[in-house]
Amino acid sequence: MTAGSSEGLRWFSSSHSNNGGDCVEATADLVTTEGAVSVRDSKAPADAVLTLPAGAFAAFVAGVRESGLTR
Repeated sequence: MTAGSSEGLRWFSSSHSNNGGDCVEATADLVTTEGAVSVRDSKAPADAVLTLPAGAFAAFVAGVRESGLTR
């Protein structure tokens, strides 16, 4: 996991977000070039960006779904 830059990336949030600014945004723009997914806090888009290997992000999402932590 590394810190990255969000400049020029296209961000999206879950369709379950309520546009209240309390969500995590992700971008898949780096998957094909770097095999990575970047995430950031929607309340502070200019702050730190975490870039994770695509497989690690997929495992995280699968774990959240399996745990029942989804809305």
